[in-house]
Amino acid sequence: MARDSQYRPVETVDTAFDIIDALKRNGGAGITTLADELGLAKSTVHRHVKTLESRGLLVQESGIYRISSWVLDYGGYVRNRHRLYDVAGPKVDELAAETDEKVWCVIEEHGVGVHIYGAEGRHSIKTHARLGQRTPLHQFAAGKAILAHLPPDRVEAILEEYGLAARTDRTITDRDTLFEQLETIRERGYALNRGESVAGVHAVGAPIRDESGDAIGAISVAGPANRLRGELLTDELPDLLLGGANEVEINLAHT
Repeated sequence: MARDSQYRPVETVDTAFDIIDALKRNGGAGITTLADELGLAKSTVHRHVKTLESRGLLVQESGIYRISSWVLDYGGYVRNRHRLYDVAGPKVDELAAETDEKVWCVIEEHGVGVHIYGAEGRHSIKTHARLGQRTPLHQFAAGKAILAHLPPDRVEAILEEYGLAARTDRTITDRDTLFEQLETIRERGYALNRGESVAGVHAVGAPIRDESGDAIGAISVAGPANRLRGELLTDELPDLLLGGANEVEINLAHT
């Protein structure tokens, strides 16, 4: 997450979130594992973990701590309050039924893409994408569609903060290449992802923009490369997504 250089972080809060992040990465862990991974004293980790457990954020079984289901209440609350959730949800469902593929609605928050709603068609494939997932914008179609329609200074700030890390050997990692592709996306209106986030998976993404033209989110459809190719990938699916995104934009403007 982007940090404001004008503030001094509260170390105990930072430590608590480092512990939660480590538990998420590992699927659960004990005190010793957490202390070793984070470079902290066991006593420090123990105090933080017990505090988080007492507040309901963690559960413990046989010395292994995990993030509790209590956080689902916060996640659901945040998602349900976002203006795109109610407006874009029905269109995402419709597109999934029409394409038979996986369709997502994604927003940008703190410079990364966040999946807030998804729907599966009859032939959807399973990938790492999940509700609430946070992904660098340059790595996937919906993210690139958003990047292409953000103010230039915002794009620069995002790249400065997160860089251009690779997820596959096809991920864009060169700034000039990325900016050329963003220009192409602005010209044609949609973004393509050919194995840049998941090997063997193609996707199309279209931005959802506000009255000023800035992206507030995007919708995307993804499927196996041997199915999403040719005119389906470059013509038919983009037309469907652009039409769907436009409907969402109109409905947002009158909500």
